[in-house]
Amino acid sequence: MIQVLFLLYLAVAVLAKEAVQVLQFDNFGYSGAYSRVSKLNDIYKDSCSCEVDSDQVTFSGPNTPLNEEVSVHFRGPLILNKFGSYVSNGFTLGDDSSGDWTRLSYYDASSGTADNVTFLTRAGKNSSCLGFGLTYASDNGTGAADSPTVLAEDTLINSNDEYVIFSNISCEDSGLDKDCGVYRSDIPAYHGFYGTTKMFLFEFKMPNETKTSTKISNYNMPAIWLLNAQIPRTAQYSMNVNCSCWRSGCGEFDIFEVMNTTEYLHLYSTIHDYQGTDDIESGIAISSYIERDLTGTMVGGVVFDSNGDVSVWVSNSTSFDEAVAASDVNLWSNKDSSAAATTTLSSVSLALTTASGSSSSKKGEGFAYKPSALLNLLAAGLVYLI
Repeated sequence: MIQVLFLLYLAVAVLAKEAVQVLQFDNFGYSGAYSRVSKLNDIYKDSCSCEVDSDQVTFSGPNTPLNEEVSVHFRGPLILNKFGSYVSNGFTLGDDSSGDWTRLSYYDASSGTADNVTFLTRAGKNSSCLGFGLTYASDNGTGAADSPTVLAEDTLINSNDEYVIFSNISCEDSGLDKDCGVYRSDIPAYHGFYGTTKMFLFEFKMPNETKTSTKISNYNMPAIWLLNAQIPRTAQYSMNVNCSCWRSGCGEFDIFEVMNTTEYLHLYSTIHDYQGTDDIESGIAISSYIERDLTGTMVGGVVFDSNGDVSVWVSNSTSFDEAVAASDVNLWSNKDSSAAATTTLSSVSLALTTASGSSSSKKGEGFAYKPSALLNLLAAGLVYLI
């Protein structure tokens, strides 16, 4: 019976999808908790392990848990031309009189500018429980460098290749009571991008993959996403649940992501935490999508407003000025536009009391519909379609 419902759901879901310019989550943020890594044991031995703090981090309010510092991640095939991070005092979507935006970080490939930006990549030493550690990225995004290096102009990373952007503010020593918590001792450790009310802008290309084997993971599935900055400093792709805070719900937000190879032209937005779901792997995605441009340049971003409303958009009018007016952001991310799709999140936390399995989002395997995700969606109001 479940299989029949699953197939019917897939048929309905495909028909319901549509291309839009704006994807919006309303009511992002809830009352919840997650577990921090407290100790990394013998990370280069076969017996390595991780421990979590017995006292969970509790959170509540708009944009939680991603009101904490986040790192910004990129997966190919992708070329990044520009990046900017911004904060605001009190910006509210749809209100032009609310807070304007101040730029904190900026990268421009054409000029080689990298203000408050550090490029890192997973080209460090491998650990059986943590995976590859972070290093400074070379100018091609995937090689290792000895010191902070600016990504070269027109740098193309291929399918399944990744790099990450942090701020240029170094962390204190590793420790549960320190500013960045516990992290691998052999990595360059930097703070992420702070702020409850924050915005990230991108100018990028996502060309069709032509060089990488179709047999690799994430073939022709580019993505730009945010993680709670604690995650990559310990283990982004660990198989040990205690080696990052991801499984316990410290937060991931997929901004632009191709989720499967059959929909390689569709960019989805997804939240991975326990707000309104117990299936953190699948998370909650908006069913509509933004069209991927295979030949041109895309410009857009994501804004988290002070009320917990989040908009993802593409608009050629998006600019990377040092100061950005609230009215401009509202123009780019017009939630009332006919080309917008909105999902309102439940305020309920469905976090599990215990966690098992991997500690990361399993992006290496791509997206798959799961029966548990189907049941959550059916319970949310799709039953009448069957």
